[in-house]
Amino acid sequence: MTRQAEDAEILSVVDSTDLIIGEDRRDEIHRLGLRHRAIHALVFNREGAVFLQKRGLHKQENPGMWDSSVAGHVDAGESYDDCCVREIEEEVGLVLDHVPPRLFKLDATAVTGMEFAWVYRVETDQVLKLNEQEMSGGDWFDSAELDNWIDSGDPSLSGVFCLIWRTYRNLPNPG
Repeated sequence: MTRQAEDAEILSVVDSTDLIIGEDRRDEIHRLGLRHRAIHALVFNREGAVFLQKRGLHKQENPGMWDSSVAGHVDAGESYDDCCVREIEEEVGLVLDHVPPRLFKLDATAVTGMEFAWVYRVETDQVLKLNEQEMSGGDWFDSAELDNWIDSGDPSLSGVFCLIWRTYRNLPNPG
């Protein structure tokens, strides 16, 4: 998707409790710092490694940075769960017959780009088909490697992914 098409997407604007109060273009929502909705998915393989995407350089948010396996805005009129299934297919080519489990929800803060975001977990042994219009690449990482990378403070990792990974690693049974 081109930057211009992304900018024109219509998203729901939400209040501090994540209730919909209106809608606007994506570029306006970001320019004005309005709260809105997004999803992130962590895609794991059978060995427990997690896939990270390297965001496309054309992206408005975190261009060229390492980020969640899948990330996307919830369109106006769309549910978090429907968005999750759609984005997973669009970005990594996995066609799901069910909504993956929700892990936790992030509050809309400066770190998240004012996005309330549900984070989902997917496990697959399928080969991912990367959408090169969305990302510039990707790779699989084991948990210990990611922990060390994040602890190093490497600026090539998106802040929201670091928050997601730390939250995930602090879950009682991250799986």
